[in-house]
Amino acid sequence: MKLFDISMPLYNGVPGWPGDTPYHFDLAWTKEDSGSVNVGKVEMSTHTGTHIDAPYHFTNSGERVGGLQLDLYVGRAIVIDVTNAKEITAETVKDKLQSWTKRVLFKTRCWTDRSEFPKQIVPILPDAVKLFSECGVGLVGVDMPSVDPLDSKELGAHHALYEHNIHILEGLVLDEVTEGEYELIALPLSLDEADGSPVRAVLRELAK
Repeated sequence: MKLFDISMPLYNGVPGWPGDTPYHFDLAWTKEDSGSVNVGKVEMSTHTGTHIDAPYHFTNSGERVGGLQLDLYVGRAIVIDVTNAKEITAETVKDKLQSWTKRVLFKTRCWTDRSEFPKQIVPILPDAVKLFSECGVGLVGVDMPSVDPLDSKELGAHHALYEHNIHILEGLVLDEVTEGEYELIALPLSLDEADGSPVRAVLRELAK
């Protein structure tokens, strides 16, 4: 069964949120210095590249990464292609959600140049969140840095998703993935107190 790597590569210079901690990898020790090994060190925001948001990211009373259920991030998922949409609404997806849909990933293709942080994305609207909840969705993933407009301070989609117990996966790379059903594996690191975590996200084709 084919695996699709749907993660952004992390490298020095990878675009992150303006003003946030930039990603930086360096060697703390070289083989020449240590006499035996190279040892790397990483500095980064927990929201760089492909990552999950813990509720603590946007509400002080929310769960941190260490309190999240891992089964949210592994299991059957549906990719929905909303290329050219300006917003993700209930009308956009009402005919594509299935009764079993626990995890839904949106392919917007709005982030066309991943060497630069995007100027505009495709936000999720509250009426869509209500529909997700009615369909039993527990995880929403997007191929952009946020589920809200980039200049939003209210973070309406984040809060609406949280109120319906729907978790968030951002920064996916779905360009080569066609609409359909897959198995998702996108486990966060065990960062107990963190507000988010990078993930190595993959989709696996389902057995025929």
